[in-house]
Amino acid sequence: MAHPTIASKISGQTLRLATHEELAQQTASFFRRGLEGALNTQTAYRSDLRQLRQWLQQRELADLPLTPATLAAYLSNEANRHKWATLSRRLAAIRKWHKLNKHPDPALDDTVQTVLEGIKRSLGTEPGQALAFEIEEFKEKIRSIPRTPTGLRERALLLLGFVGAFRRSELVALNIESIQLTREGAVVSYQGSKTNQYGKTEQKALFFSPDPETCPVRALQDYTSLLSRTAGPLFVRIRKGHQMTQDRLSDKQVDRTTKTYLGQEYSAHSLRASFVTIAKLNGADDSQIMQQTKHRTRTMIDRYTRVQQVVRHNAAMKLGL
Repeated sequence: MAHPTIASKISGQTLRLATHEELAQQTASFFRRGLEGALNTQTAYRSDLRQLRQWLQQRELADLPLTPATLAAYLSNEANRHKWATLSRRLAAIRKWHKLNKHPDPALDDTVQTVLEGIKRSLGTEPGQALAFEIEEFKEKIRSIPRTPTGLRERALLLLGFVGAFRRSELVALNIESIQLTREGAVVSYQGSKTNQYGKTEQKALFFSPDPETCPVRALQDYTSLLSRTAGPLFVRIRKGHQMTQDRLSDKQVDRTTKTYLGQEYSAHSLRASFVTIAKLNGADDSQIMQQTKHRTRTMIDRYTRVQQVVRHNAAMKLGL
């Protein structure tokens, strides 16, 4: 027999409260949602688990849950092909799956921990760093982009990505209604960044530049005038014949565009890394930079600018040789 519904009177009205069973189900749902984490993290973890299952099937090994021996063998295999950052994320996905499904965590086994220590000692854990470009180089490349519909989109994409210090996932998720023009330039509102997992609206400012060819605000105005609408996805696919669609670009397109116009040595993350590096070298303080990047700590600011500081701010230049 189910527990009776719990009710309460407030201001003379009877309010229905949840039954004990309903409350237990809701609590369990919130608990699982808390374990699952952010949507982008869930997507990455699902991809990692698919790759793991393919690896298991190819070797005719049992499916999840994993034994410590199988996990150690998998990590050893992946260490031959991937950097520590990828390996670490895949291990996190495996551990999350076991936790969600209430299985023992195989990563806690001493053998697995020893294998991980050996991988770190052999390969290192320093993450790869996106190459930063010089500002004059960037401006020259932007000016060379043709003013076709596709060119106007790519110009706006690169300028907004750089000046706004956007991650590529944030950039392609923007909507037209997210942009508010101001006297000084524009304010871009967005949600769901990597460091903001609870949907809080964040904003970044863009400013008019003296050179119309490299002005992010004018580039946005030129591009949005082609869309003939005031809402929906900002950066969209363009079909042959300059036909504008409402199909949102993938984040991979940001990487392809960066390589096409700036050079194969650069990646989409170079836009963000270059913002930090150039702003820092031009005298911006960390708090100003973090206002745009939305970093929560100064650790990443230091990482982005370290290589350039080694070259430009080094006593070895003053030895008189």
